[in-house]
Amino acid sequence: MERAAFLLHDVFGLGFDAVSETIGREAATCRKLASRARAHIHDARPRFVVGNEEGLRLANAFFTATRTGDLAVLRAMLAEDVVVYADGGGQVPAPTHPLIGLDAAMERFAGLAHLFAVHPSRLIRYAIINGLPGFITIEDDLVQTTALHIESERVVAVYVTRNPDKLHNVPDVTGWRN
Repeated sequence: MERAAFLLHDVFGLGFDAVSETIGREAATCRKLASRARAHIHDARPRFVVGNEEGLRLANAFFTATRTGDLAVLRAMLAEDVVVYADGGGQVPAPTHPLIGLDAAMERFAGLAHLFAVHPSRLIRYAIINGLPGFITIEDDLVQTTALHIESERVVAVYVTRNPDKLHNVPDVTGWRN
């Protein structure tokens, strides 16, 4: 909840009343949650570090679970307070608000598993994306990156970028379009 309050307020610029509505806590509580998150950021040492090799192993497991619909494995990988962000830039389909919490994330991934059964995802490669482990895929002829913030072997945030304006510099993708 700290992470969600911080990101919604400090990164996305929502007022604490809007943050309160989104995460279902009082505005004063949201202020405190964001303050605690800021303290974690200002703390010079990382709380949990996952190496690239381990991160990419977890990205592989996440990709497999989401594409095959193995919801039990996926649930075990996600933190209770996971936040899923998607950026379509208003140009391509993507949720407009972050999905906060395990139940919201699981509902979304269950729906996507049905979609992937009909329209399979094409994995381009596993990669480190903005310092986080993840993967590059083609989804219905759209390039997409998925980056996973992992703490203590649990996915605490998922960052999906579908916005074409932000993906034109993704290497090794143009040759994969058919």
